[in-house]
Amino acid sequence: MKKVENIRFAFQQTIPVMLGYIFLGMAFGLMLNDAGYHFLWAFAISLCVYAGSLQFLMVTLLSGGAGLLYSAMMTFFINGRHIFYGLSLVEKYRKMGKRYPYMVFSLTDETYSVMCRTKVPDGLDENQVMFTISLLNHCYWVLGSLAGGLAGQFVTFDTQGIDFSMTALFVAIVVEQWSDKKNRIPAIMGLIVSIIFLVMLGPDRFILPSLTLSVIILLGTRTHLSRQDADIAEEEVVQK
Repeated sequence: MKKVENIRFAFQQTIPVMLGYIFLGMAFGLMLNDAGYHFLWAFAISLCVYAGSLQFLMVTLLSGGAGLLYSAMMTFFINGRHIFYGLSLVEKYRKMGKRYPYMVFSLTDETYSVMCRTKVPDGLDENQVMFTISLLNHCYWVLGSLAGGLAGQFVTFDTQGIDFSMTALFVAIVVEQWSDKKNRIPAIMGLIVSIIFLVMLGPDRFILPSLTLSVIILLGTRTHLSRQDADIAEEEVVQK
């Protein structure tokens, strides 16, 4: 009975993610099918890669014949952020025993957000709840991708423009971070660097150099930016 309550509570926390992941997953499945891949590839990639926005980019990398080194570097720069914010959950995950590797693997932006805002009520198993949240979110993405792949295989319709879902996903993430972060210097800096490389190298070659330089600048200015964040937080406390 207690296990059922854990699952029910975890499911309630993941409903917003489910609504987003199902439709985004379907868009990925349709894109992959349009690129000439069988729907089983959509299932396998979502099951084993499970990288959100990177999966959309993966379609372009696969269909464009991108090299292994380039693909690996793009993967690191786009999803490397998980290394940094995931550190806050490492201690909790280590206490979960055999589930630890899967918890690390299944950490996404949305799952992290749910983990941070969820307060497990007394009487429920926190480890079971956290594991179920991660598993459910993963299942939503896999099911959405499989549904999209199947729809593309058996239903004929125009998929032109569906690749914009990746752009829309990135825009939504940027807008959300812009709204949440008081210190917007990193976002402005990233925009300026991207525009410079876009003009210099063109739309097909600017992404990797832009990401590389942005990471270098952020690492070099992290102390200064941290101080600014602390000052802004202190001002907010004073104003309240």
